[in-house]
Amino acid sequence: MGRLFWKIFFAFWLTLIAAALATAAVVWALRGERAASEAAVALGLPAVLATDLAAATLRHGGVSALRDWMSEVPRPRGLAVFAVDAQGADILGRPVPEAALAGARELAGSGEARRAVREVEAPGGQRYLLFAQLQGEPRGRGRRGPDTPPWLMLVMGAAASLAVSALLAWYLARPIRSLRWALRAAAEGRLETRVRPLMKGRRDEIADLGEEFDEMARQLEKLVEAQRRLLHDVSHELRSPLARLQAAVGLVRQDPRRLEASLERIEREVARLDELVGEVLALARVKGAKPASAEELVDLAELVANVADDARFEARAANRALSLECADRVLVRGRAELLQRAVENVIRNAVKYTAEGSTVEVRLSAAGQRARLVVRDHGPGVAPGDAERIFEPFYRSRANASVDGFGLGLTIAQAATAAHKGSIRAANAEGGGLRVEIELPLAAAA
Repeated sequence: MGRLFWKIFFAFWLTLIAAALATAAVVWALRGERAASEAAVALGLPAVLATDLAAATLRHGGVSALRDWMSEVPRPRGLAVFAVDAQGADILGRPVPEAALAGARELAGSGEARRAVREVEAPGGQRYLLFAQLQGEPRGRGRRGPDTPPWLMLVMGAAASLAVSALLAWYLARPIRSLRWALRAAAEGRLETRVRPLMKGRRDEIADLGEEFDEMARQLEKLVEAQRRLLHDVSHELRSPLARLQAAVGLVRQDPRRLEASLERIEREVARLDELVGEVLALARVKGAKPASAEELVDLAELVANVADDARFEARAANRALSLECADRVLVRGRAELLQRAVENVIRNAVKYTAEGSTVEVRLSAAGQRARLVVRDHGPGVAPGDAERIFEPFYRSRANASVDGFGLGLTIAQAATAAHKGSIRAANAEGGGLRVEIELPLAAAA
């Protein structure tokens, strides 16, 4: 269960507890009022009649007659008649409520309600205080306790549930309104919008959703910025060969005798444009590829060996060499086409930039759950601070600015590696040159 679930659960649970406590408080108050009323002297007509009869019995028959009358003669239900002497003792030996006794003496002394509270002298000369008091019904069948009106219970429950429902609705609706505003802002192109700061101290699923939205907005912002930069760089790269093509055409128009030289220039520029467009399309395919849709078991050792053989052939033609140290069998899961492009771009890049007469070192190994490919050349390396930027599209290190290329090879390699949940990094090697390392997760043999 999530944190939001527990918040809603405890809110309703506490509402029920609060309603129960409020009901108990009201019942207790009503019970106290009932108890207070039972402790008071009864002043109604039944009490007056009972007191008059008791007074007449005591005056004419004495204490024994009154005792017999109080023991045998039925009285109105819930009404008790007390005959108390000067010491506060009842003639029947019953405990006399102190509050009722004090109230009866006060009424007798003030002269109020004389018919309900009587002071009577017995034939023996002893004076008794007679009064009646309401009594609770005996426990058992037919007794009714202090009842709480049903409408009061409904009002308390409705008030408690209304308050909690309003608070809960406000608590849930406020962050949802913030999310709605942020989604509308993102749809309008304001990708710098962030919603998590608006939620402040929340720690629940809605706050997690806000963080996920912020992460999505950050990624979209990066992608859009990368697309803008890519379009700018492609436009810049296309402008130079197109300008040279226009210049070649202009030279031919001015001097037809330069046709052959101009055609050679046009041919080179067209080939350069074709290569550039091919690299851009390759980058788009790699970034848009979904390896899981065409996943297969790939022997990375065999793939690296084939690429190394082709690169060795090119290296010999440029007075360079390539050495390979490779494990026997390294299995990964993914698309062989993408993996080959990543490995080929890294190795061919090393052959291109290594110094003449030097050797490019390629080493493939497997350790733990990772396959590691290390390619090291003996070229000029990269300028300080360029180790991360060389993977950006069209970026070329200042140390290698004189070498032909578009700066897309390592970008394609990075995209292909990321598509296989791997990583690629570069750093200047000790003694000179660049060291590029690719790591990929291993897969068990089928």
